[in-house]
Amino acid sequence: MERNLKNVLVISFGFLLLFTAYGGLQSLQSSLHSEEGLGVASLSVVYAALILSSMFLPPILIKKLGCKWTIAGSMCCYIVFSLGNFYASWYTLIPTSVILGLGGAPLWSAKCTYLTIAGNSYAEKAGKNGKDIINQYFGVFFLIFQSSGIWGNLISSLIFSQASNRVEISEENLACCGAYDCLTDTTNTTGLAEPSNSLIYTLLGIYTASGVLAVLLIVIFLDQIKPDQAETEKEILETPSFCSTFLATFQHLKDKRQCLLIPLTMTSGFEQGFLSGDYTKTYVTCALGIHYVGYVMICFSSVNSLCSLLFGKISQFTGRKLLFALAAVTNTACIIALLLWKPHPKQLAVFFVFPALWGLSDAIWQTQTNGLYGILFEKHKEAAFANYRLWESFGFVIAFGYSTKLQVYIKLYILLSVLVLSMVMYGAVEYLEAKSSPGTPTATKKENVGPLTEETDM
Repeated sequence: MERNLKNVLVISFGFLLLFTAYGGLQSLQSSLHSEEGLGVASLSVVYAALILSSMFLPPILIKKLGCKWTIAGSMCCYIVFSLGNFYASWYTLIPTSVILGLGGAPLWSAKCTYLTIAGNSYAEKAGKNGKDIINQYFGVFFLIFQSSGIWGNLISSLIFSQASNRVEISEENLACCGAYDCLTDTTNTTGLAEPSNSLIYTLLGIYTASGVLAVLLIVIFLDQIKPDQAETEKEILETPSFCSTFLATFQHLKDKRQCLLIPLTMTSGFEQGFLSGDYTKTYVTCALGIHYVGYVMICFSSVNSLCSLLFGKISQFTGRKLLFALAAVTNTACIIALLLWKPHPKQLAVFFVFPALWGLSDAIWQTQTNGLYGILFEKHKEAAFANYRLWESFGFVIAFGYSTKLQVYIKLYILLSVLVLSMVMYGAVEYLEAKSSPGTPTATKKENVGPLTEETDM
C-alpha cells in the first residue's frame, strides 16, 4: 500500500474510533445528565471553548508539536471528557468540556494540514495534480469518519437495552413530554430514564477505550512528516498571527453579504442543538426511554450522510436556491408538527420520521452554506470560514445555553423565527448577487469544502 494512503487510513480510523465515543456521548448528554441541565450546559461550554480555541491555538500547536503529535494530544482532550462523565458533576464535567473544546480546533486543523501535505507529497512524486489527490484523500477520510455517528449511537442503545428496570410509562408522565414539557426532571420517571450505574460505567468504559485506541493508532502507526516535506508544511502553516487573524475575521463583517448570512449560519447551530439537546430528551427519552436515543440518532446520521452526498451532486442541476427552499420548508414543517404532536410510545415510527427529515434538511444547510461561503468569498476564504465557524458555534452555544431555561415550545418558536429571518436575509444576498452581475447566472457549483463541513462534529 502506498505510504501516504496508509497514513490517510490511520487518521481516518483514528477519527472513527474517537468520534464513535464522542458522538454517542453528545447525543446522551441531555438525557444522561439532566439534573439542573448539566448535560446541555457542558455542550454549551464545549462550543464556547471551541470558538476561543479556533482563533489562536491551531497554528501555535501545529508549529510547536507538528501534525502527528497535535492530533494525538488533541485526542487526549476527548478522552478526558469521557473520564469526566464517570463522575459527572459541575466540578468535573464543565472543566473537561473546556478541555475538549480547546482540543477540538487543533485536532481538525492538524488533520486538514496533514492530509493536505500527504496529498501534495504523493502528487509531486506521481506527477499528478495536487488538488485532485487532496480531494481523494479527504473523500476517503469522510467516507470512513461519517459512520462514527452510527457506531457510537448503536453501542449506547445496545447497552442500555440490557437494563431490566423498565417501567410502564403513565399517561400522566407522558403529558410532560413534547413541546409543552413541564420544565421538571420528567425523564427520571419514565421507562429506563435512569439506567443502572453498572450499565453507564460499561458504556463509558467502552467509549474511553475507543478513545485510547484512537490515540495509540495515531502514535504507533502515523508517520511523522518527512524532512523533505518541511517546505510544504511551512507554506501551509504560515498563517497570520492571532491578532491579525482575529481582526481579519471581524473586518470581514464589513461585507454586507457576510452580515446577511449570519442568521443562516447560526441556524445550523440552532437546529443541530435542538435535535441533540431537546428532541432526544423531551420527546425520545421522555416517551420511549434513553435506550432509544441511539437508534433515533442513527436514523439522523444515516439520512444526513446519504443526503449530503446526494445534494452535493444534484446542486449543479437544481441550483442552491431550490435546495435552500427545500431545507426551509422541511424544517418548518417539522417544527409545526413538533408543536402539535404529543409523543406516545404507540407511535414508534413517528419518533424516527422527525430525525430523518431533520437529517435531510441539515445535509442541505451543511453542504450548501459551506459551498455558498466558498463561492461568495473566494478571495477571502480564511476570514469567511472563520466567520462560518464562529457564528455556527455561537448558534450551538445559545441553543444549549437556554435549553434548560425555556419550555420546548418556546425554543421551537425561536428556531422558527431564526429560520424565517435567515431565509429573508439569504434572499437579500441572492438579490445583491443578481444585481451585481445581472448578465451572469448566480453560481451554483458546490465547491469541495468537506473538511470544513464536519468541524461542527468536533
